[in-house]
Amino acid sequence: MTPRRKSGPVQLDQREILYRGLDTFAELGYDATTVRELARRLGVSHNFINDRYGSKANFWRAVVDFALSDIQAERDALLARYRDDEERLRSAVGQLYRMAANASQLSRLIADESTRDSDRLDYLHQRFIQPFWDSITPTATALVEAGRIPRVAPHILYFAIVGPVLALTQNPVADRLDPAAAPTASGDRDRTADALSALVLHGLLPPAPRP
Repeated sequence: MTPRRKSGPVQLDQREILYRGLDTFAELGYDATTVRELARRLGVSHNFINDRYGSKANFWRAVVDFALSDIQAERDALLARYRDDEERLRSAVGQLYRMAANASQLSRLIADESTRDSDRLDYLHQRFIQPFWDSITPTATALVEAGRIPRVAPHILYFAIVGPVLALTQNPVADRLDPAAAPTASGDRDRTADALSALVLHGLLPPAPRP
């Protein structure tokens, strides 16, 4: 039996490999992303993914780990700055929306995988979704008990906060709805994220009535 030929030298560094993998999975979806297509976009032998990562599934997990690196630590540091529950929630939501606006490929990947019951969703739930929710649950619970947030099922509150993030991945739609304000530059993406989070939080946490 002829041994499988190992892939040759790779011209890309590890970060670029993972960036391109993220772009491909976000654009095509996991099932439509073949090992051959990944190899074409990376400019490597079709053996490369299996040789280096063992399988397409392992490569997908490496891409997700790369995309999510440091996110939770940054959120924990942000939440530690505030004692007021409203400020903590506003900060966490603002950070989430800015992250989504500036990392739209990751947001597209999460949104796509969230529609399917799979091992990949389990991985995203363990690595990102549940840690995010755990980090803001005490704050949200305190605001519910104080009457500042309506008392609804936890998953409804989750969707109210996280659902609008999907809009930040839909620049082609935004361009058609408002051609004069196409959100392409980095500053525009931040402003779009801040405007959307302000709108969502105004509905979730309306200004307290004056005495």
